[in-house]
Formats: sequence, structure tokens, C-alpha cells
Amino acid sequence: MAKSKLEYIWLDGYAPTQSLRSKTKIVSDFSGKLEDCPEWSFDGSSTEQAEGGSSDCLLKPVFIVPDPAIANGYLVMTEVLNADGTPHETNGRATIEDDDNDFWFGFEQEYFLMDTETKLPLGFPVNGFPAPQGPYYCGVGGQNVFGRDFKDEHLDLCLDAGLNVEGTNGEVAAGQWEWQVFAKGAKQAGDEIWIGRYLMERLSEKYGLYIEYHPKPLGDTDWNGSGMHANFSNEYLRTAGSKEKIEKVCEAFRGVVDEHIAVYGADNDQRLTGKHETAAITDFSYGPSDRGASIRIPVYTVTHGWSGYLEDRRPASNADPYKVAARIIKTVKTVTG
Repeated sequence: MAKSKLEYIWLDGYAPTQSLRSKTKIVSDFSGKLEDCPEWSFDGSSTEQAEGGSSDCLLKPVFIVPDPAIANGYLVMTEVLNADGTPHETNGRATIEDDDNDFWFGFEQEYFLMDTETKLPLGFPVNGFPAPQGPYYCGVGGQNVFGRDFKDEHLDLCLDAGLNVEGTNGEVAAGQWEWQVFAKGAKQAGDEIWIGRYLMERLSEKYGLYIEYHPKPLGDTDWNGSGMHANFSNEYLRTAGSKEKIEKVCEAFRGVVDEHIAVYGADNDQRLTGKHETAAITDFSYGPSDRGASIRIPVYTVTHGWSGYLEDRRPASNADPYKVAARIIKTVKTVTG
């Protein structure tokens, strides 16, 4: 009787930033289909999601891919439910209003690769700093690139798992990288980011490194922070056909800045300063090709008859893509219905 390993993955209840958790379920004669993944449970009192006297939380499978590192293995993304089957308060995925997959999302996940001994990004000396940023972005060569072997192995794992990773690149600071995911459906885009993060975290164990998602890990220095830019569209944006319609959607974000910032990642105020390709956290702006704006109108949208997508540049690298998507969809729907 064939055995399969199902790695159930979920988000815990730690605040202000949730972490990934996982555990392995062994099943027999598994079909590989999501509908054949049984619900499971875990001890929520150990993950800040329940009290010890009533600790059972449920895991509802919502997305499955092959585990590229384990023969006959699968990665199962799950939602956390209360014991009565209702969504747990930490379940951001359940708040997304996109059951018809009208919304398409592309997330750009930035991160730093960190040395476990020095607690500094790869490429940083113990004392002082490397050469100023500039040559590291999409850089080539041993003096500019730190961690390419990790980045490339992570990319291969994502592709072998079937994730729709559309690219990777070195970022502005030494030891900083980015990968991008796109999906036609907000929930799946979030699922793929979280599975991609899981693969990255697990790979860091092999390399003896750790992943730093803090939006400004180098503090108040002349080094870029890390974001998770959110590119988004719905049918209205994809067929807008006018500058006025595109700007109408952008304007809908102006009055709800606080609501967005609240779910765009902890400590994001340290990154959104108006410097290093960011808009100040207290401001709101938008414009074509403007990487210093809150929302960038991509040149693609302008040159395609003002039809296409928008990029919210404010989400931090540690933000929950489910919550980011849910908030963007809520704002866009005030204009587009």
C-alpha cells in the first residue's frame, strides 16, 4: 500500500506578524487531489490561537502542490478554523471577497539572506558596511552577488512544485533578493506566496541561513528596505480604456490610507519614509512610472490605452498577502462594484 507525506501548512496567531507552522500527515493511496485531503487539527494553545482548556483548532486544506524535495510528498496550504468550523480570527484568507477570481494579483517578495552568526545580510562585514548600494541590483560577479546559489535553488523548488513564479532578481542592497508570483485569483496568489515562503524557510535550514522579512532590517541607514509590492487588476481596470477611470480607482485609496497601512506589515513606518523609492507613510500619491508614489501606474497601463493594472508599493515584505489582497479588493470595489 503506497504511502504519501502531506505537509499541512498554516499561519499561527503570533502578533504583529504571523509565522508559518507545519506538520506531516501520512496517508495511503493518495490521489494527489485537494478534495482528498482530509481536515486535520492541531493544538492551538501552542500557537497563540486557543486556550489550553479548549485547544483544538481545525486545518482546512485549500491549496496543494507536489513537494519538490520529498518523493510522493505534497505541500498542503490550509486555513485555520475554530472547532465549530467557522474561520479563526487569524484566518486572513477567509476575508478575501473574490470567489469569482475577477481580481488578479502579482506579488513581488523581497527579503534579505542573513548570516546566523553575524546577524547581518550576506555580503556585510562584521564591522562597517560593504560598498554603497548601486551595483547589487540585478548585479553579476562575486563582488556584487551574495547568495545566488540559495536564490536559484529556491527558484527551482518553486518551479518543480508548480508555483507560478515569474522571475527573480538581485535587489538594491547586498544580500537582498526578490521573487515574483502571479495568479488569476487573489486567494491563489496568496497561497503561492505562502508556499513559496515555506520552501524558502525550509531551504534556509539546509544552508544555515535565515530569512529576514523586516521591512527595514538595517535601521536608519542609507540602505533600501524590503517590500512586497502588490500588482493588481480586475475586469474594470483591465478594460478601463481611459485615464479618468484609472485615476478614479487610485483616488479611492486616498481616504483609506490608515486601513491599508494597518495590514501592510509591522514596522512599515521605518521603511515608508519618502526615501529609497517609497512614499511617506503619512502621504498618498500616485502617478505613471513613479516608484516614489504610493501607487504606481505602470507604463504598460498607459501605453495600452489606459487599460491594465496598478501597483501598490506600500505593502512590506513581512505583510500577509491574504490581508493585503482583501483590503485592496475592498477599496477597488467601492469604485468598480
